[in-house]
Amino acid sequence: MTTEHATLRPIRVALVDDQQLVRAGFRMVIDSQPDLSVVLEAGDGAEAVRALTRPLTDGPSGVADVVLMDVRMPTMDGLSATAAITAAFTGNGAAFTGNGAAHPGPRIIVLTTFDLDEYVLEAIRAGASGFLLKDAPPEEMLAAIRTVHAGDAVIAPSSTRRLLEHLVTALPAPPDPASSASTTALATLTDREREVLVLMARGRSNTEIGHDLFVAEATVKTHVGRILAKLGARDRVQAVVVAYETGLVRPGS
Repeated sequence: MTTEHATLRPIRVALVDDQQLVRAGFRMVIDSQPDLSVVLEAGDGAEAVRALTRPLTDGPSGVADVVLMDVRMPTMDGLSATAAITAAFTGNGAAFTGNGAAHPGPRIIVLTTFDLDEYVLEAIRAGASGFLLKDAPPEEMLAAIRTVHAGDAVIAPSSTRRLLEHLVTALPAPPDPASSASTTALATLTDREREVLVLMARGRSNTEIGHDLFVAEATVKTHVGRILAKLGARDRVQAVVVAYETGLVRPGS
């Protein structure tokens, strides 16, 4: 195992897809990596919700770190399952470990064969941390798992620009934008944090943001962490949604 991908234990991955051959293919690729391990498979969203939100008697190690979630499945689709799993680990209904501590829950990457904006938007609204097409190269899927596990978010490159341009019209405007929770949260950001958020919304990586602002990447990571905390965002994608929703960033800017 390389130092770059070394962890205390392999990243635990759950596969949720109604096609057994698809799951088998994903498992083969994922299990070939020393830092990744498939720990759970489910054939539909309802089965995934039951498996991933059961009482965590074994502590945090009993839960998957990252979930690859298909969109179209019988019984419960992937977007509904994503919303249910995310809700189970937030608010008053949060799932708990055996010692009574709340668990943050797995991060979810939504996989689909349909390169459509509405799926991207619905996935983000449901609480997904990533969106990839099923025909993405294996190395892109593996990179997505590692990136999401590290706390960032992934959007399929082919969907990124259209998603950002589409957000302004697709997201419902609050009755009073000046008093919306997003606008109030945005007002708590420092000037530098707002600069970083704008660059995040333009799809810049931490390394690229550091280069643009002439600061160390570690400094950028600190700013990103504070931005997510102040905005109450689970990850970068949800922070970008706030940037567009509030008008901090506009299409073409």
